[in-house]
Amino acid sequence: MSPEQLSRFKRRVASLWLFSPERLWLLSIRLRSRRHWMLAFWLKQLNTFLYHNSLAPGATVSPDISLGHNGLGIVIGANTQIGKGVKLMHNVTVAGGRRERQPHAPTPAGPRSRVIIEDHVRIGANSVIVPPAGRTVTIGRAAKIGAGTVVTQDVPAGATVVGQAPRVILAEPAPTPEPGVLSDATGRLEGER
Repeated sequence: MSPEQLSRFKRRVASLWLFSPERLWLLSIRLRSRRHWMLAFWLKQLNTFLYHNSLAPGATVSPDISLGHNGLGIVIGANTQIGKGVKLMHNVTVAGGRRERQPHAPTPAGPRSRVIIEDHVRIGANSVIVPPAGRTVTIGRAAKIGAGTVVTQDVPAGATVVGQAPRVILAEPAPTPEPGVLSDATGRLEGER
């Protein structure tokens, strides 16, 4: 079975599961967009109870989102936009919505902060994405965010971001090995012992 066929098979099997966290979240988003706020809220609560996550129905999400480990501990705020083919691992926090405080104002009055996650992004376990108050943080297309990374600024497309004080490591495409060059799992070349 080729890797593409295996991937297609896995997607079909996953789509059979009615109460997956992704399906419950997408249904709550649909209900909210049709002004069924109370049903959307209770569906979100069911998702939280079953999978220990907090997935806001106010977020904009592509239908092919993938939540690793059944979405365990994932927190997504309402001011989040998620593109196609995004994979979030467990305990990821994406928090937006804070307003910028105006000097001498009793309540914050500026625009709300937002998070935009573009297509085919991978976000590792325990990562946190928090935009500064009143600003937008964009995670570029096909970017990778390492486990435990705290992101507070834009991530360029195709970049890999790691560390507590994030630093960007631009990834270069890895060369593909020719079939049959490696002799075993140790990575030794043929004839090398």
